[in-house]
Amino acid sequence: MTGKKKLSPSDFVHLHNHTQYSLLDGLTKIPSLISYVKDTGMSAVAMTDHGTLSGAIEFYKEANSQNIKPIIGMETYVAARSYQDKDPTKDKQYYHLILLAMNNEGYRNLMALSTMANLDGFYYKPRIDHELIQKYNNGLIALSGCISGEVGEHLRQNDIKGAKEVAQWYKTIFGDRYYLEIQDHGHPDHPSKWDDQVQVNSQILQIGQELSIDCVLTCDAHYLKHDDQEAHEILLCVQTGSYLTDQNRMSLKNFELHVTDPIEIINRWGNDYPEVILNSRLIADRCSVSIDLGKILIPKFPVPEGENEKSYLHKLVWRGLAWRYGKVSIKEAEKLTIDAAQKKLSADVIERAKYELSVMNDMGYNGYFLIVQDFMNWGKNQGVVFGPGRGSAA
Repeated sequence: MTGKKKLSPSDFVHLHNHTQYSLLDGLTKIPSLISYVKDTGMSAVAMTDHGTLSGAIEFYKEANSQNIKPIIGMETYVAARSYQDKDPTKDKQYYHLILLAMNNEGYRNLMALSTMANLDGFYYKPRIDHELIQKYNNGLIALSGCISGEVGEHLRQNDIKGAKEVAQWYKTIFGDRYYLEIQDHGHPDHPSKWDDQVQVNSQILQIGQELSIDCVLTCDAHYLKHDDQEAHEILLCVQTGSYLTDQNRMSLKNFELHVTDPIEIINRWGNDYPEVILNSRLIADRCSVSIDLGKILIPKFPVPEGENEKSYLHKLVWRGLAWRYGKVSIKEAEKLTIDAAQKKLSADVIERAKYELSVMNDMGYNGYFLIVQDFMNWGKNQGVVFGPGRGSAA
């Protein structure tokens, strides 16, 4: 490669990967993915499961434990109209879009989009729309997606004008955080090249030049190694209720959707399009998410002025004990100080209550118990019947 940088495995980053958390679609287990990435000389990898972030914490912890940079992402579904439209004659169409968390704000926005897609936008798939993308795009990097993305679908329909308009819209929203995605099985020398993808890749590269949008190469991996392809076919049969012997079942056996060795990527693309490889590393370098783990994330309970969660919980507990064990009416108990309430109680009740309260405080659960008593009392006031059970607070 005279006059060009000699590419190495660490110059390529897999930015489009489906793990086992893409239910009945992805086969790759996260520990194996991270180990493979490390063994093949790569230094970062993304997780982009279909419509979910459910594997994000396992992925984040495993990648960091093996000194591989985790890029948390999601392949989301974009509704053809509003994400809340669910007309069977108009809204079965949806498009794929890759979103990657560039920073902590992006990670929060990604979580917000995932939540809204699953709770409010679910119609066949968990969907978002252009309005949500416009509102929650900060801190996110977007890739145009596979051939089922908006750009790819327009190009498959020979609508180059529509593809350019979509790409321009995303560029307007994301600026230089938007990349046009080309895929490895669209290379003419790929062992299982797909002619449709070859054509789409060529057009995307041209659109990128015309609109000054950088392109990036992905592999859309659904399983780890080529040898896993048959197992993935079985998984697809489970998903669709089919048998391997069915002639017209959904199948991806004509595609190689494994986590490709970076050397193969470089050999195919390095001479003519090194920038699409280097852009994958550039995107990875732009991403840095830090997640605090091991901390208690209980919401703060609003307490009366002059109180904190500990003092307010203790006041409620001692007043309640005075009512239950001290033969004091509820109205009278509500006026007692902690000292006055304790004078109504026997030594064994006081000893046990102090022990229980100390455990709650040491574990940081004061706020948790305030929250629970709040909705329990609300339920009782609404006539909801609660049992006397006592489970594990943790």
